[in-house]
Amino acid sequence: MSRAFGTTLEKEDLLDLIVQSAIETMNGKAASLFMQDEDRKSPYYFPIAQKGLSSNYLHMEPKEAKRAADEILKKGYIAIHDATKDTRVQNHALKKAEGIASILVVPVMVRNTVIGVLGLYTATPRRFTDEEIEFLTALAEQGGMAIEHARLVEQIRRNTDLFLNLSTNINSSLDIRDILDILTVDVARAFGVKAVSVRLLDREKKILQLVSSYGLSEKYLKKGPVYAEKSIAEALKGNIVAIRDASTDEGVQYKNEKKAEGIMSILCVPIKAMNEIIGVLRLYSGVPRVFTEDEIKLATAIANQGGLAIHNASLYLMLKEDIKDLRDDIWSHRLWF
Repeated sequence: MSRAFGTTLEKEDLLDLIVQSAIETMNGKAASLFMQDEDRKSPYYFPIAQKGLSSNYLHMEPKEAKRAADEILKKGYIAIHDATKDTRVQNHALKKAEGIASILVVPVMVRNTVIGVLGLYTATPRRFTDEEIEFLTALAEQGGMAIEHARLVEQIRRNTDLFLNLSTNINSSLDIRDILDILTVDVARAFGVKAVSVRLLDREKKILQLVSSYGLSEKYLKKGPVYAEKSIAEALKGNIVAIRDASTDEGVQYKNEKKAEGIMSILCVPIKAMNEIIGVLRLYSGVPRVFTEDEIKLATAIANQGGLAIHNASLYLMLKEDIKDLRDDIWSHRLWF
């Protein structure tokens, strides 16, 4: 089975393989896999793969699945001899109609964290032996590692595609407005955050001027000047700043306004052009969020691309102005003759 898990990196295939392996090796009637949603924001578990159950069968509610997982953490498993009477499960009549007699539920673990549960259903009453419990637990653990590996590979693919698309779009235009729109709208959608802003330093490097934003209200945008030395100043020293709670962090300016705007967490990344920090790219989350290392690296890479594009666009504008001035000078010389 370990070899089988290693033959595919497609998540859907892995999920089917896990439940199918549980049925075949444990001589069961059916199996179901419950896991958290993709971003793991919800504490509840949802059925994402099953085999051997009818389309009419109702799984336990997500809250019940989470409660079962909490119970599993205490003992390591849940073994139910009579699923039609045991008070730890729901829908007794439905289980009887479905032909389910006994149930064994074990955790799906990744790095000592429960990310789901694997349930095995039998058609005849069964007292699960220690060896059977250990085997299904090992199967779930191997499956969990395979799922996590596939998830990481999928994330790498997604991040690579995202960076390629954003880089292509950013570098396809010399219009600063287009570049700034890409740095706000596309980044907000790609990272699934509430809002994004781009602020560039003024000539005196005292004020962070808002040049583009997405997802922020007019009231919030008009809250007042954002001072470089008061508003997440570490980012202007070249450091990436990830803030879990914007309402309490000492480096955050306008805390009350952020709370009213519904901003919970912030990722602030410096924008560089030719080794000079020219501003910041900020991602605002409406829920408490810990930005992953991969997300931080991706945001940094995008900010660097944006800085280079802004620099190139600025040079292009300067060149256009120089050409215009040159043309004006030539025309004035002609008037002499």
